[in-house]
Amino acid sequence: MVIPLMKQAADEPGADEQAPLRYGACWAEGAACAVEARRALRAFLAYVPCNGRPPVPVPLAIDAELVVSELVTNAIRHAPGPCGLILLLSGEGLAITVWDTSAERPVVRQRDGQRFGGHGMHVVHTVSTAVAVTSLGEGKQITAFLRLRPAADENAGAEVRSDVGPAA
Repeated sequence: MVIPLMKQAADEPGADEQAPLRYGACWAEGAACAVEARRALRAFLAYVPCNGRPPVPVPLAIDAELVVSELVTNAIRHAPGPCGLILLLSGEGLAITVWDTSAERPVVRQRDGQRFGGHGMHVVHTVSTAVAVTSLGEGKQITAFLRLRPAADENAGAEVRSDVGPAA
């Protein structure tokens, strides 16, 4: 079940524009849909300027859609049971978290033009500043962070976390 964006507490009560904006959706087993997750992301990003903040830059919004699509699709394909999406926008950037019921850690495979599929986590790592996988009691959550503005001292490229193993 997804709760419409306007019926959620998207930000902290009495918060100023520096407080993070939050959104969450949860789907029952077999009910998750990447299209619905992307729509939720778009609605969340459209809400940002309504809260007195500058709009999220288009390139970041496009990368965020790609990340949401890949992570939710992986949850649908590889994890039985429910899954969910959590979006958190702060002054630093956008954190996209997808949780599911599989304890299986995702594998980041190198790009291979001869292979059909299996590129999703590589794409997520490529467009994200950082990616983390956290084990839960039953399942895991994957959080991808997309920085709003590049840091002055930051080198190009995404950080590939050691807690997400390479393909065997």
